[in-house]
Amino acid sequence: MASFSVEDFVGNGVLKDLLPTLLKEGWDDVPTLKIMNEEDTDAMNMTQQQKDALEIRSYLHDRALLQYGDKLEASGKCLPELLSISTVDLSSQFGMKRGHIARFVDRTSACADPLLKSYAPFTARNMNSIASRKNSNFKSYASVNSRKMQASSSMNHDKPLEQSLADFKIKDDHIFKGIVAAGPAEPRACGCVQPPPIVDSVAPYSAIENISVEKLTPEYKIGMERLVKTKTPPMKASELWQDKPAVILCIRRPGCIMCRAEAHQLYVKKPIFDALGIRLFAVLHEHIESEVKNFWPRYWGGVVLFDRSMKFFKALGGGQLLKDSFISGFIFNPRAIANYKRAKATGSEQNFKGEGEIKGGLLIVGREKSGIAYQFIERNFGDWAPLAEVIDICSKLQNQQQTRGVHQNITAI
Repeated sequence: MASFSVEDFVGNGVLKDLLPTLLKEGWDDVPTLKIMNEEDTDAMNMTQQQKDALEIRSYLHDRALLQYGDKLEASGKCLPELLSISTVDLSSQFGMKRGHIARFVDRTSACADPLLKSYAPFTARNMNSIASRKNSNFKSYASVNSRKMQASSSMNHDKPLEQSLADFKIKDDHIFKGIVAAGPAEPRACGCVQPPPIVDSVAPYSAIENISVEKLTPEYKIGMERLVKTKTPPMKASELWQDKPAVILCIRRPGCIMCRAEAHQLYVKKPIFDALGIRLFAVLHEHIESEVKNFWPRYWGGVVLFDRSMKFFKALGGGQLLKDSFISGFIFNPRAIANYKRAKATGSEQNFKGEGEIKGGLLIVGREKSGIAYQFIERNFGDWAPLAEVIDICSKLQNQQQTRGVHQNITAI
C-alpha cells in the first residue's frame, strides 16, 4: 500500500528539490499534497514537468503503485500518455507486473476513495492561519470555511464543502445506535460456534476521560524524524479533545493487514477531517517499537498513542476486553475471511507480531466534556467503521460547535 511518507511520495524525481518550498507553504503531508489544484501549483511556480509528476504520483498513490513513480516520471510522459501505452510496453519498459498493470489502467479501481478528489485543497497561500500553521499539526475549519471546494484535477467539477459532504450524508431515517458493527453477528461453523457478545450501549465519558496515554509518534510532516527521539511524558486522554473533537481509532494489532488497511483508508480522508476541525489519533494497546516504525507513517501518518492500561479497548467492550480466538474468530468466521480478502486487495503487507485477539474499534469524542458521540466495535476481525457514518457524525459535531459559538456571541452582545 502507498506510504504516507512525503519523501516516499515525491521519490527521486523533479519534486524532490521542491520539498523545502512545500514545507514552507504548508503542503507538508501526502493527503494535502494530493489535492493541490492548478491554482495552487501555479502559486508554487511549478514547472509543467513538476505538475505532471504530481499528477502521476497522486494517481499511483491511489492505486498502491508508488513503486513505479520514478520510472514513469523519468519517461517524460504525462499521465494521459502513460495510460495510453499498451500493456506489453508497460511491462517491458517499466517492469510492471500483470496484476499491477490491470490496476494501473483501470481508472475506477483506486484503492483510495475517489470521493476524496471532490474535496478542495486548502490553498496554503490563501489560508488565514498560514503563520500559525507552521507551529501546529492541525488546520482549523475556520481558515477554510469561506473557500469553495474545488476539484483536484481537470476531470472534476467545482464543489463546495457542503455539497461534497452530502455525498457521505446518511438518510434522514437512519437511526444511530452508538455502536454499529460492519456486519451482523452470524453463527460460525454451521451454528456450532457463537460469536462473543458485545455491549450495545455507548461507553460513559468517565470511562475514557482520565486514561493515561503516551504519544509514540507525532503527526508526520516533511523532514520530520521517523520517530520522536525523546520519550514523551504520559498525558491525560481528555487533553486530546480539549479544544476539538477527535476520532480515536483503536488498533487491534499494527502488523495486521486488516488493521493497516483500515488505518490507511481513514487517514487518506485527512483533508476532510481537517476541514471539519476533527483530530485523528490511532491507539495501540501494545508497544513494540519495530511495529510502530513499520506502521507509521506508511499506513498512518497521524499521531500514534500507547494505551498501556488498555482502557480505551475496555471501554469498547463495556468495561472488559473484547477478545476472540483465531480459530473461532477467523477460520470459522466467513465475514472475517471476507474482511481479510478486502484488505488484501489494497496491497497492504502484513506480519504476525504481537497480540492480535483483543478487538479494537473507533470512538468519536466531542470537544471538552461533551462525551462520546459515536462508538464502533470490531465485532468480526477486520470490521471497519462505515466512513459515511464517521463523516456524518463529525459533520454534526462541527455544526453543533458552530451553533454553540453563535449562541455564545449573541449572549455576549
